[in-house]
Amino acid sequence: MDVEVFLTHSNVTEDDVRDRSVVVIDVLRACSTIATALQNGARAVMPVPDMAEASKIAANLDPDVYRLGGERDAEKIEGYHLGNSPLEYSREQVEDRDVILNTTNGTKALSRARTASHLVAGCFLNAGRVVDFIREAGRDVAIICAGRQNRLSLEDTLCAGLMLERLWDGVEPDAATDSAHTAFTLFHTDRNDVGAALRRANHAQNLVDRGYSDDVDYCFQVDALPVLPYYTDNRLVLYEDLASAPLAGDGDAARGTA
Repeated sequence: MDVEVFLTHSNVTEDDVRDRSVVVIDVLRACSTIATALQNGARAVMPVPDMAEASKIAANLDPDVYRLGGERDAEKIEGYHLGNSPLEYSREQVEDRDVILNTTNGTKALSRARTASHLVAGCFLNAGRVVDFIREAGRDVAIICAGRQNRLSLEDTLCAGLMLERLWDGVEPDAATDSAHTAFTLFHTDRNDVGAALRRANHAQNLVDRGYSDDVDYCFQVDALPVLPYYTDNRLVLYEDLASAPLAGDGDAARGTA
């Protein structure tokens, strides 16, 4: 199984994700928010790259059946129901509703990867479930770290390293790419105190300074939510709730994409 890691989403192309199982990681906070919303009963999360697309989708929905969520510069967008704090996506807010999510980095990364054979949202909260799915799918893999403002983010890279550690059973293969080696090595360097390393991350410090320390603590929990947000028909749903397992069809036809 070939594994490629992209340390930011900014240069990812359709060729990079074609015929692969793709994991998009945005620990702080989009993918953590997506996993939490689905765990708390949201019917689906629709990731969109910008406010114009979010408004277009919302205009065609009954106001009672959706929540508009997202951020710019870490703060809730004016007029939206919710921001990008996973703690806002409670069962009371999202159960039996669709969530239209628009964030600075994470939803853009998901949009770039939507032509993949399989596309899932990953974070520390569901790292183990993601690795299980990668093994089950048996395809070559691309792990896309959303990053922050087109730069590497420590928390996403460490999460990718944790997934590689598990996928490779702790032993880096000789043929590992440079970026996969970087993520794996970084995780091994900090593995004895990953929590401390994560809290030194620039984005984590920025969120704490803005009053979101509870978000940081929540998002850095490992394997707290064993759920798999799976992309199909332009939305992320719980893989466990799909009527038929996509791996049975294995690919674009199963995902309803062209």
